[in-house]
Parts: sequence; structure tokens; C-alpha cells
Amino acid sequence: MRRVYTKKSMTEYDPRLVAPTCLYLASKAEESTVQARLLVFYIKKLYADEKYRYEIKDILEMEMKVLEALNYYLVVYHPYRSLSPLLQDAGLNDLNMTQLTWGLVNDTYKMDLILVHPPHLIALACIYIASVLRDKDTTAWFEELRVDMNVVKNISMEILDFYESHRMFTEERINAALQKLTLRP
Repeated sequence: MRRVYTKKSMTEYDPRLVAPTCLYLASKAEESTVQARLLVFYIKKLYADEKYRYEIKDILEMEMKVLEALNYYLVVYHPYRSLSPLLQDAGLNDLNMTQLTWGLVNDTYKMDLILVHPPHLIALACIYIASVLRDKDTTAWFEELRVDMNVVKNISMEILDFYESHRMFTEERINAALQKLTLRP
């Protein structure tokens, strides 16, 4: 669904129809098909609101629009595939570094990075962040790779900006909750 909206506007494609259509399409891509009629049945059962009253033909029509928006390309490569070999090549495959970089990669799925950047560069950015956090000198290794370090650093900054904004959001919510608690008699 996120990939669709990197190409199309939410005003053009209604998210209330795109979401179940993407679920339907994903189930087909993973070869565990959910029938469109069952999807429509459960949507109607869950939502009494008229905004969610879609028929099978609506989902099937949207399926074609979603496929066109994605250029019929449903495969998404993930940073996990390249992460382990890269860590091993860098000599950073101890449990501590592996867990840290794996966690960083997990968190990148909360952003749109996977839709914008190649997966190996995301893995490299996570390794870069982890090596800085653990004071591991990987400069020579990154130079051997002959990758554009500006891109790796930009991806790293996007990840760190996400953490910063998420931390600020969490702190604001905690402070607001504490404020409400102190105002009660």
C-alpha cells in the first residue's frame, strides 16, 4: 500500500479501497489467496459505515489499478538478505553487532526507506550506525566497498532523524499524560 502511494495520490485512490485490495493482492503474491468475496463479506461485517461498502468488482478493478501503479512489479527486496554477508565481510558478525544492526533494519520498516533506496544501501547504513554506536572503526572497510558514502550517510541521517522525531513524539505524549495526571484531584 505504501508503494502505491509513492506513485499515486490518496485523493486519486481511496485508501479504504486500496487497503483491502493490497491485502488481496499480497495474498495472491504469497500464494495463499484470500477470495475477494470473503474479503468483501468480512469488511461489510466489520464496518457498518457506508464508506466501506465495496463490492467484489470494486476490489478487482482496484487490483488492476494497483498493479498498474506498481508497474506490475510486486517483488520487494529486503536489507536482511545482504546484512549477514556484509557483517561477516566487515568482521562485525559478533552477536552484539548482529542484534544491533538487525534491530536497526527492523526499524527502517517504519519508514519509507525500502521504497526509495536499494536494500544493500539500507543494510550498509545500519552497519554504519551500529559501528559508530559501538566505536568500531569501519572506515577502511567502507572505502574498499567503493560505495557512495554520501548516500549511505544520508540514509543513516534519515534513520537517526526518525529516531529523534519518534523520541520527541514519545516524550511529548508522556509529558502530556503526566500533566493530565497532576491536574486531577
